[in-house]
Amino acid sequence: MQAEKLQAFVLSARDYGDSDRIVSLFSLEHGRLKAFARGARKSRKRFGAALEPIARIDAQLRLKAGLSGLQQADIRNIYPGIRLDLNRIAQALYACELADALTPEGQPLPRLFRLLAAYFEHLEAATAGEDDRRFFELNLLNILGYRPSLEGCSRCGNLFGESGALLLEGGELACRFCAASGRHLEELTLKIMRSCLATGTFGLIAFPQQALEQAGTLLDEAVAAHAGRRLKSLEFLRQVNS
Repeated sequence: MQAEKLQAFVLSARDYGDSDRIVSLFSLEHGRLKAFARGARKSRKRFGAALEPIARIDAQLRLKAGLSGLQQADIRNIYPGIRLDLNRIAQALYACELADALTPEGQPLPRLFRLLAAYFEHLEAATAGEDDRRFFELNLLNILGYRPSLEGCSRCGNLFGESGALLLEGGELACRFCAASGRHLEELTLKIMRSCLATGTFGLIAFPQQALEQAGTLLDEAVAAHAGRRLKSLEFLRQVNS
C-alpha cells in the first residue's frame, strides 16, 4: 500500500512501548486520524520534533481503518511564538483537545482545518485573549453543526427580540414564552456572537465584559454537552487564567 501525503495538525501524541508513538492528527484531506509512528522516539530523520502537539506537518501515511501507519513527518510550522507564552500554549492545547474530542474520525472537514490554522497563526502573532478562545469555540461548534441557535427560540422558532434569550441546560436557548427560568443572555451578546460567525477573522470582534461572560457560560454548556469527556486542557487553561 502506497503512503499518501497529507497536511495535518498534531492534536496529541503518546508514547507506546520503548520507541513508538501513537498520534492523533487532524488532516486537511481526511479529518481526524489516529496513526502509529514506529520508531518515532528514536528516528530523528523521519520524525524529529514533528510529532509535538500544535505542530503543523506534512505527513506520509498508509491509511487504514482504526490506526494508520505514519511513515514520515516534516514540520511545516512549529509555532515558536506560541510555545514561548504559557497562556498561548494553554489556548492552543485546548483547541487541539476540543477538535480531538468533538470531530468524527475519518471525515474531511476543511473549514475546521482552516479555522485551526487561522487560530494558531493568530496566537503566534498576538497576545492570547478570552475573546479569541470564545471566537474559536463558536466557529468550531458552527462547523460541526453543534452551535446553539442564536437567532430564535429552539422550541417555537420565534426570533429573539430586545429581551434576549434564556440559557437552558446543555446550551439550549429559548424565549421567555417557552421557558419559565434560565440564565439570561442579552440581545447584545447574541448579536456579537452572530458577528463572530459572519466575519471568520480572529481579532476583529471585541466582547464587552458582561457579553463575554454570558457568551462564555453558553459556550461552556454547549461544549460540555458534546465533548463527552472531561477536557484536561480546559482545566489547565483555567489554572493559567486564574
